[in-house]
Amino acid sequence: MRASRLAGAIAAYLGLGVALVIVGIPTYWVIIGALKTNREIYTVPSTWWPPNPAWSNFPAAWAAAPFTRMYLNSIAVTFVSTTLKLVNATFCAYAFAYLQIPGRNLIFMFILGALMIPEEVTVLPNYLTVASLGYVNSITGLILPTIGSAFGTFFLRQHFLSLPREVIEAARVDGAGHLQILWHVVLPLSRPVLATLILLTAVARWNDFLWPLVVTSKDTMRTLPVGIFFLFTQEGTTEWGVVLAGTIIVIAPIIALFIVVQRHLVEGIASGAVKG
Repeated sequence: MRASRLAGAIAAYLGLGVALVIVGIPTYWVIIGALKTNREIYTVPSTWWPPNPAWSNFPAAWAAAPFTRMYLNSIAVTFVSTTLKLVNATFCAYAFAYLQIPGRNLIFMFILGALMIPEEVTVLPNYLTVASLGYVNSITGLILPTIGSAFGTFFLRQHFLSLPREVIEAARVDGAGHLQILWHVVLPLSRPVLATLILLTAVARWNDFLWPLVVTSKDTMRTLPVGIFFLFTQEGTTEWGVVLAGTIIVIAPIIALFIVVQRHLVEGIASGAVKG
C-alpha cells in the first residue's frame, strides 16, 4: 500500500513538473523577450537573461497604440459584462434548480444545446442586431451580445442542486421568499463557485479579440487584445520585444485577478459539477 502511494505521489509530481515546463518556459520566454532587442531575440543560441534589459520596450508598446483608452474600454467591458453575466446566470440557475416551471427540462436542454454552438457562428447575427440598434462603435455594442451565459447557467445550476435541501426547506418554513432564499442562503453557500465563474468569465471577456474587432472600427473604442495588433508592423520588421512587452501589459491584470481568487478555483469547479 505504501509503495503504491509512493508511486502515485511520484507520478503526480512528474506530471506537475511536465506541466510546469510546458507552461513555464513559454511564459518565461515572453518575459525575457519583452526585455530584449530584436537582435538579441534572433541571436542563436539565445540567452536566458538579457545582459542589458531593454525596459524601453514597455513605454514604446504603450505609445504605439492608444493603450490608455483601450485599458479603460477593457475594464468597462469586462466589469459590466461579467457582472451582467453573473446576475443573469444566477437567476436562471436558481429558476432551473428550485422553481417548478412547465417545460423546465426542455428549456434547459436548449440552453445546453447553446453550449455546442461555436461563438464564431453568432458573430454575424450579433453584428446585424447591434448595427440595427445603432450600437456599432460603442461600449453598449461591445457588451450587449455577451450578457447571456449558457455555461454560467449550467455551472451554477449544477452547484445549486448539490446544496442541502434541508437548508432551503428550513428557510421556506421560516417564511423566506425566493429572493430571500437566494440572497441569504444560496449565494453565501456558493461563494467558491461564484468566484470561479467570475474568474472564467472575466478572463474570457478580457481576452476577447474577435467581437471587439468586428463591432468597432474606431481605435478609441477598441479593447486591449485588438490593441496588440497595432504593435505588429505591416511593412518592415516587427519589433518583437515591443510586442511581448505589450502582451505583458495586457495579461498583467488577469494574472492579478487569478492570484486573488485562485484559492477558490479548484473548490468551485468541483462544487459545480457534482450533481445533475
